[in-house]
Amino acid sequence: MESEAEALRVAQRRREQNTKLAERSGETLLDMVIDDHSTGLGGRFLLRLVKRNRTLELPWNRLRVGSPVLLSSMDDMELAPVQAVVSSRNSAKIEVAVDDWPEGDSFRIDLSADEITRRRQRASIAAVRSATGRIGELRNTILGTRNPRRGNPADVRFLSELNESQQNAVAHSLAAEDIAVIHGPPGTGKTTTLIEFIRQAVERGEKVLATAPSNTAVDNLLEQLVAAKTNVVRIGHPARVAESLRDHSLDVMVENHENMRWVKQLMNDAEALYRKIGKYTRAKPARGARQEMRQEAKQLRQEARKLERQAVKDVLDRADIICATTTCDTDVLDNRRFDTAVIDEACQSTEPGCWQPILFADRVIFAGDHQQLPPTVISTEAAREGFAFSMLESLVAKYGDEITTQLKVQYRMHHQIMDFSSQEFYDGSLIAHDSVRSHLLSDLPLHEQDEIANTAVTFVDTAGANWDEEIEPDGESKRNPQEAEFVTEKVKRLLQIGVNSSDIAVIAPYAAQVRLLRECVQCREIEIDTVDGFQGREKEVVLISMVRSNADGEIGFLADQRRMNVAMTRARRKLFVVGDSATLGGNEFFNRLLEYFESIGAYHTVWEEISQSAACRIFHATAN
Repeated sequence: MESEAEALRVAQRRREQNTKLAERSGETLLDMVIDDHSTGLGGRFLLRLVKRNRTLELPWNRLRVGSPVLLSSMDDMELAPVQAVVSSRNSAKIEVAVDDWPEGDSFRIDLSADEITRRRQRASIAAVRSATGRIGELRNTILGTRNPRRGNPADVRFLSELNESQQNAVAHSLAAEDIAVIHGPPGTGKTTTLIEFIRQAVERGEKVLATAPSNTAVDNLLEQLVAAKTNVVRIGHPARVAESLRDHSLDVMVENHENMRWVKQLMNDAEALYRKIGKYTRAKPARGARQEMRQEAKQLRQEARKLERQAVKDVLDRADIICATTTCDTDVLDNRRFDTAVIDEACQSTEPGCWQPILFADRVIFAGDHQQLPPTVISTEAAREGFAFSMLESLVAKYGDEITTQLKVQYRMHHQIMDFSSQEFYDGSLIAHDSVRSHLLSDLPLHEQDEIANTAVTFVDTAGANWDEEIEPDGESKRNPQEAEFVTEKVKRLLQIGVNSSDIAVIAPYAAQVRLLRECVQCREIEIDTVDGFQGREKEVVLISMVRSNADGEIGFLADQRRMNVAMTRARRKLFVVGDSATLGGNEFFNRLLEYFESIGAYHTVWEEISQSAACRIFHATAN
């Protein structure tokens, strides 16, 4: 179902020829030309593409490093698109890695459905279903037909400075014989804890497979493991590895292996023989000479590939830790076994995405937060069938505290930003560390002081202002123009008092509002995205436009409380929320949130907040 939904979305997007409609999703770039190229790892072409009109910057897009894309000719849509992977990008150009040079002069780039990953997931499910031995035991434990086992916790000499709950999580995970869960609410140092666990496992002589569902999350693990001076190798398409970390990728490390000098020589000799075979001369070659040369060239290439495979094996054998996405190419791992597999950001992976690393390990450690957003699932039918229910969430529901340790000290938010989420989602267990408990924007070096910088939380109630939501023209997503203009004014004020643009984020639950906000704010350094797109991120100040404002009290997918948990916990020093209490307050969760805002003195009406000049301008637009 998910595969069909993804394919349908890609097909619909490729049918949209209008630039504004096609590019506004953030999943397509049109009218691109090849500006330059080079040869990358493995002989791939690295194509740098820019807008045909080189004075234009690229529109905002979701084509991140590592994204699978299709490169299609805009001159002849009958030409088959070329599969590619984004290898780098900036505001003016995007670089993609391809195996074959694409035909055409002008191109479109479309985010592609990753069917290779889905095939690997299907293969993993089939392998797990029929598995016996250790893999069968893990399968049965995960499915709830075999109880998880736990050894005696050993004394741990910690290698880095951790708080008590982090230490407990490491010790608990080390004692687990089958599975364990590290539950990391926002800002609690989940990755730091996971890195300590991995290092402790290596100290005990273990081999560790460290995985996550996205390339970004894997690179985050890799970066910290490299900083800790561990013996680590990153596998996967080199274009999907952050440029600063590529020296630790398998491709680069194999290129530097002592075998590769011989591999290159053998390949050159084979190529020379093939050229000689194809060369026309007046002298007729001796009977069978060409066949002998072909056979010799073939043997040279086979010997080169054998040496290359040995180089790969040597690099992986020497590593204590191998980092990969959860759906990496298992042929590279071959039949390699690991004492432990780690799955970070496990709540962002569907269940099929987790089975692959499990196939290679004797023990599995999951890390994530099931109180934040579940895996992204496009097919509503698939989601109804349970596809959006992660393996981590399922394990917590089955075994609870038996396998789960929660981190409790958070290092991101002012306590007033944290407290509501702590009560609603974590049984009031979170504690703001002293370093962040009372920090505010006013503690930063600003040009001038302002009330917005002197408080941690502000909620502006737009009830009664007639700032009604609307459907985006030529679309289906919702937006709220008056809220967008009001938020824009607040962003301008933050910049005026000296807050760095790179410290500001504006988020909204609806893509149409995000697009409108980008038009209004017009500052590329300020990140503007959906709540879903901003999960895992943080900024000093976050402004949230709630969008929904209607007479029926309809709030749509805002009813998924986890979305609000994510939205509110992105802010470090300042959380600024704009919404209509009359629409939101009919929901019990939002009613409690509004009461919380009032209890900490964060509640304000729109009439208090808008300056007279801004009020005239916005309400004039409303009247028109």
